[in-house]
Amino acid sequence: MLLVTGAGSGIGRATALRAAELGLAVSAWDLNPDGLAQTVDQIRAAGGRVHSWVADVSDPDAVAAGFSDAAAAVGSIRFLHNNAGPASSSPLPFDRALQICVTSAHTMTEQWATQLPDSASAMVVTTSVAGNRIGTESDWYSASKAALMGYVRHLAAHRAHEFRSNGVAPGMTDTPRLASFTESEIGQRALARIPLHRLASPDDIAYAVLFLLSPLSAYTNGVFLPVDGGWTVTQ
Repeated sequence: MLLVTGAGSGIGRATALRAAELGLAVSAWDLNPDGLAQTVDQIRAAGGRVHSWVADVSDPDAVAAGFSDAAAAVGSIRFLHNNAGPASSSPLPFDRALQICVTSAHTMTEQWATQLPDSASAMVVTTSVAGNRIGTESDWYSASKAALMGYVRHLAAHRAHEFRSNGVAPGMTDTPRLASFTESEIGQRALARIPLHRLASPDDIAYAVLFLLSPLSAYTNGVFLPVDGGWTVTQ
């Protein structure tokens, strides 16, 4: 079973949908009940098996309750996609933003690690090219993504006997959050520098996540896979 946070839209929804198509049971989590309900409806309409949990993943009590509910509904959670996080344009205080992005991933991972079915388990964090290259206008976004990369490196080095840990680093992705930016003059200039000359689709990122979780990457641990159309190599 795969647990996906931020599954109510964008990359999280795409990961949940594509995982269900592959036959995985999915536990889909999001703070937005309406978006989450749409994801659940799409999975069930396609014949998939899904559990849902509406929660703020920065709340440890809500996280613990969600894991208990998911285990009762669909069994042990072998795979985790730590994807939830605010849009880079969100006007958040620096400390609160890091709590939402970094502390919540730590809380989710530690709770997940208490119930792993076996050592074939794996976790992927959604980071960003902003974590190791030029960042966004908001100071907290690049800082939080870089901190997540550091956390993944720690897990890969010290917890590999329990599970594999990797990150996916999306470039500009065609989600509702990015619509206003891509339509701007700055966004159009950034788009012109992508060698593939298009935005990533949420599915482009989801397939990379599923690869990193799968046995196809059984010896991959502690890496950050850029999925950016070649943008990184142009910088």
